Amino acid sequence: MSFSNEQLERYSRHIILKEIGIKGQKKLSAASVLIIGAGGLGAPAALYLAAAGVGRIGIADADRVDLSNLQRQIIHGTNDLGKEKAESAAESMRAVNPETRVETHVCFVSAANIGALIAGYDFVLDGTDNFPAKFLINDACVLAKKPFSHAGIIRFRGQLMTYVPGAGPCYRCAFKEPPPPDAVPTCSQAGVVGAMAGVIGSLQAMEAVKYFTGAGELLTGALLTYDALAQEFRKIRLPRREACGVCGSNPTITAPFDYPGAVCEVAP
Repeated sequence: MSFSNEQLERYSRHIILKEIGIKGQKKLSAASVLIIGAGGLGAPAALYLAAAGVGRIGIADADRVDLSNLQRQIIHGTNDLGKEKAESAAESMRAVNPETRVETHVCFVSAANIGALIAGYDFVLDGTDNFPAKFLINDACVLAKKPFSHAGIIRFRGQLMTYVPGAGPCYRCAFKEPPPPDAVPTCSQAGVVGAMAGVIGSLQAMEAVKYFTGAGELLTGALLTYDALAQEFRKIRLPRREACGVCGSNPTITAPFDYPGAVCEVAP
């Protein structure tokens, strides 16, 4: 494929980077990403991936925009109140870059449909806000050999890691099972500073860009944590767990399943 003069100008700041260049930009144009959750994490990730020229982006979310979302979910505006989040997000992404093909999936993501959803995309971003959903996404992606970015935020803290088949541990290697219900509060219960979603969601977008272009090192085999109050990043090395139920040597999980409350419509 060749770029038009307008495309060369739009992506010029990528193209002059030796780590990306024309070749990398073409890879982004041919790439596809599914973002599960059009909330705090999904919002900046979606905008940056659309702006970066990712060719096709799916947004899966069954929720509608409400006033409490606007403190951090920057893809939505006051005029979007009451709209389906997936549709609101798609409008903003198309406004940023009409060249990006945006697909909306207005649905609750569950074991029954996640396999079909992720099958059509090259990379998955987890932008959900509950442990059952995160384990569901992890298991489905590992079983389908689909790379994905995990992230989570709460209060002034955030974390992320990237799974690439055959290249490192999965989310279940680091966190074997979801904690008991209500043992760990969600953002809606404990709060979260709005800019935290921007920091971690943008890092998820960066992981996707690096995955497609081959630039730099991915967060495979590592959990990156960020403490905004201390203004401190830490990278914690994570080994692959041989006894992991889904990616270990003798897996016991052979199909995605729903934990109680495992729906992915709730995003930070």
